[in-house]
Amino acid sequence: MLNRKIYKYLEKYYKTNKKALLITGARQTGKSFSIRHFGTTHFESLIEINFIEMAEAIEVVSEAKSSKDMLMRLSALTNQPLIEGKTLIFFDEVQECPEIVTAIKFLVEEGSYRYIMSGSLLGVELKDLRSEPVGYMDIKEMFPLDIEEFFEALGVSQMVWDEIKTVWEQKRPVDAFVHKKMMELFRLYLIVGGMPAAVQKYLDTNNLQEVMAEQQAIIRLYKRDIAKYDSNHKLYIEEIFDLIPSELNAKNKRFILKNLNENLKFSRYENSFIWLKEAGVALPAYNVEEPVVPLKLSRSRNLFKLFQNDIGLLACQYADGIQIQLLTNAKDINFGSIYENAVAQELHARGFDLYYFNSKKQGELDFVVEKGGQVVPIEVKSGKDYQRHNALSNVMANGDYGIPQALVLSNENVRQDGSVLYLPVYMVAFLEKQAPIDVVYRVDLSGL
Repeated sequence: MLNRKIYKYLEKYYKTNKKALLITGARQTGKSFSIRHFGTTHFESLIEINFIEMAEAIEVVSEAKSSKDMLMRLSALTNQPLIEGKTLIFFDEVQECPEIVTAIKFLVEEGSYRYIMSGSLLGVELKDLRSEPVGYMDIKEMFPLDIEEFFEALGVSQMVWDEIKTVWEQKRPVDAFVHKKMMELFRLYLIVGGMPAAVQKYLDTNNLQEVMAEQQAIIRLYKRDIAKYDSNHKLYIEEIFDLIPSELNAKNKRFILKNLNENLKFSRYENSFIWLKEAGVALPAYNVEEPVVPLKLSRSRNLFKLFQNDIGLLACQYADGIQIQLLTNAKDINFGSIYENAVAQELHARGFDLYYFNSKKQGELDFVVEKGGQVVPIEVKSGKDYQRHNALSNVMANGDYGIPQALVLSNENVRQDGSVLYLPVYMVAFLEKQAPIDVVYRVDLSGL
């Protein structure tokens, strides 16, 4: 069984508060499986109500007149015991029954049981559900396996990972043998990605063709969702989704609208892009006019790159044979777009908003993120010319920006050169957003 970080989060969450939890995220990221695993290992009784498989439950919830009435009705839908204080009730596919999000406040207030919810395309559906009961429910987004989870699944011990993190903190090179093995695993991650079904298929078979079959099934599922949930714009959405690999492989990697239709403006397509983002299917990285904090203020709404939510799905969408080329690190192939997508996916999973910087005078930076109140420029290099980064050098030389350090992620080992820190690309897994600092301010009114 795959070990997911969400397990520790859930364990801590249900120890420290009494609220319900809503797990969001794209399809096939392991939400339901993880909740079931947690429920069966931490509660005496797990009751699962799936609003797609048990359509009659929608009527049960909708017609309930009170929390006790609803619990009585729910008990009739299951043969699992309702044990006070020791039961987790799991509402799945809640987008089919928006009333449950409103009702959860009263169930939590009643206090006999614990609650968790999940579903598909919640980012889209929650526009109608986001009148969530404040103070009674929290929301947690779940992602495909990140680099650390993938490495652990393939057998990298915690001791080895901790040593690599120590090396990163001390800015010294990784042991050459360990670095070589980590890069081999990273290239495998580019192929398999982080969708649990694809990862498990690789662990069971080591057969990349069977992994691709799992990935293609997920892509077909996404396309069925597109057709089902947005019938008015499904042609636009599917066309944008299909164009992600080729647009990332273009020279500037920016999404060019004329590749969709020469005559249509961004405003016509905007809802389709938003749908893909809210469904968790695509990750937009927006252009900023200047690399200064706060980046959000200089964001351009209609200039962006569009990444896949999972690097394995992206590799699957490219031409046949790229898997072998990635594994062998073929020298005549430019893997820049694939490396960038993996970095975008990792940054997103670690809570960073995705931005890039492009200037006619200074050039383009692959990513700029905010960390600790400062801008951190990030360049991603897949080839041997990782020390050539004109745009990065131009930005770092600009005193108006006052950027103290930049990162270059590549195939090479750790090396510091002035204000530029060169890191192996897998070390993007160690970038973390700074935790919020508690600010206590008391007004002194003694002189009034």
